[in-house]
Amino acid sequence: MLDNNLEKDYQESLDYLVNLTTFGINLGLGRIQELLKRLENPEKALRVVHVGGTNGKGSTTVMIARILQEAGYKVGVFTSPHMHDWRERMVINGQMISKEKVIETIRRVRPILETMVVEGFEHPTEFEVSTALALLYFSEENVDYALIEVGLGGAIDSTNVVSPLISVITNIAMDHMDYLGNDLISIAKVKAGIIKPNSIVVTASDNPDVIQVFREQANTMGVSICLVGEDVRWESTCSGELEQEFNLIGLNTTYSKLRLHLTGFHQLRNAATAVTVCELLQTKYGANIPQSAIYAGLREVRWPGRLELLSLEPKILLDGAHNLDGALALEQALPLYARDHLILCLGMLADKEREKVVNLLVPLADEVIITRPNSPRAGDWRALGSLAQQYGRPVTCIEDPKEAVIFALSRLHENDMLCVTGSIYMLADARQALIDELKQRSNINDV
Repeated sequence: MLDNNLEKDYQESLDYLVNLTTFGINLGLGRIQELLKRLENPEKALRVVHVGGTNGKGSTTVMIARILQEAGYKVGVFTSPHMHDWRERMVINGQMISKEKVIETIRRVRPILETMVVEGFEHPTEFEVSTALALLYFSEENVDYALIEVGLGGAIDSTNVVSPLISVITNIAMDHMDYLGNDLISIAKVKAGIIKPNSIVVTASDNPDVIQVFREQANTMGVSICLVGEDVRWESTCSGELEQEFNLIGLNTTYSKLRLHLTGFHQLRNAATAVTVCELLQTKYGANIPQSAIYAGLREVRWPGRLELLSLEPKILLDGAHNLDGALALEQALPLYARDHLILCLGMLADKEREKVVNLLVPLADEVIITRPNSPRAGDWRALGSLAQQYGRPVTCIEDPKEAVIFALSRLHENDMLCVTGSIYMLADARQALIDELKQRSNINDV
């Protein structure tokens, strides 16, 4: 009975939070600053690494977190969106926030939100409330470090209320142009908003114009900047379907034969960024991070839906290549996976560069299945099918991602591969359906 009450209370709390999406994306920091003030500013008690950029934010964040955890620290991680469970957004040392804690914190915050509205403030958005909940949770749990992933942009993102030890900007690519700008420089200026006084900047961007934007912001704030790719260098020594190995010349140390279970050459840049952050935490802020923690952290880190080889027989690859930059990384990685034929299952949001992604990925496939992400931003999802048909591949449109991937499985022959990619909103449904189907097949085979 208690479990039933817990599930009921948790679902009611989550429904309340999710329903705040009716307030949409409302940029600006005024609302969350007022909310945090009424919560006694929990963010001020945290030692924060703030991670922004277009692609690679999540991977870099979880790599840093795992290294710090291996070094013996208590590490809070706030990321978005989630894959299967909303609680994935708030994690301490690999453990999601408990349902009881979600219920408790929302009950505490809800009357504060209602009072704010009565007093004439705009209602905070769902993401602003989630950010505040994470900062409150990490503060009360006394984490040693809080790794906070930017949601959208930088300067205008609700996470930008923190005062970080290190500001990380992985890269800059064309994405969210309706909010951030229509060219890389405009986007970079917004992303650079997370660069703050009394911190250090780390960027993995390799675009000279973008780097100049970051240099100027760093100079304005009076802080130093570290360039991953110039100050830190790496070389791949072995790449396979399940892991890769590389050498790294870091700021302080040279590392040989680092192993990473996250595949794709782009993950080496993310890993180099993560190691750089950890080295700076050592030299500038006194953290104790032995080399063994760096080796073990990279070796043990996992991040579902990022070039994730879900199954070897049949071969199923999942990748959240939700924009053009992500699709480019996927294209570069696909030769690593041996197969006879490639079936591509693709679902993207309408506000992404869909035509460019189709032009990049569809020619690599032998058959294409188009599906619809579970999002109001999916738009005319079938238009992807029309774009794909121009390449003469067999194209099937199936609206439900779960039905789409089950159909795709039926099309696989021995030594073929299914690649499911696009929006994270689609990937989550597809991934769960594939896991359930593979488990069922395994049980049948065991009989």
